[in-house]
Amino acid sequence: MIRDKKQRTAEIIKRLKKAYPDAHCALVHSNAFELLIATILSAQCTDVRVNIVTADLFRKYRGPADFLNVAQIELEKDIHSTGFFRNKAKNIQAACKRIIEVYSGNVPQTMDDLLTLGGVARKTANVVMGNAFGIASGVVVDTHVSRLSQRLGLTKEKTPEKIERDLEKLVPTKNWVMFPHWMIYHGRQICDARKPKCGECTLADICPKIGVVS
Repeated sequence: MIRDKKQRTAEIIKRLKKAYPDAHCALVHSNAFELLIATILSAQCTDVRVNIVTADLFRKYRGPADFLNVAQIELEKDIHSTGFFRNKAKNIQAACKRIIEVYSGNVPQTMDDLLTLGGVARKTANVVMGNAFGIASGVVVDTHVSRLSQRLGLTKEKTPEKIERDLEKLVPTKNWVMFPHWMIYHGRQICDARKPKCGECTLADICPKIGVVS
């Protein structure tokens, strides 16, 4: 077992990078605005479901103005299956309004500015910054990243914000964007929440919780 966290993190990155060379953002998008909307919709919803919804959504709504030119109730119907549709519709329209009024119709490219948009917290902002603009502003912490980081002994924290701070100390900045993708792929394919496939895990010999579900 590699006890030094930085050394273990480096080894984890090396192995996951090799195991998932095609890892990428699972949310289908063609520009920063579409990624922003898709990420807002992904809260408490699977990426698969979001992609099904946005396939039609992005044909109907081409940009911020289109989302504002409909009644909230109509937008709610269009995104209903993603869950929490009323709040999401409200946030999307608030974000679009600010994008038009403050940022000339363009998605802002700084963390501070993104955080002023409706429905945008650090996770969403990091997703957009890293995957749309190629800017390593932080480490995306979703349920997979949170679970695996705890199982692999990279953090003892429970909240996304505190987990992110721990990961930023361990993961080289050049890997901040890709690290979550590798972890998410591994979480989906091997390190399942209830039944992790420890016998098939490329990290088994360096995992402090091998065979233990937590």
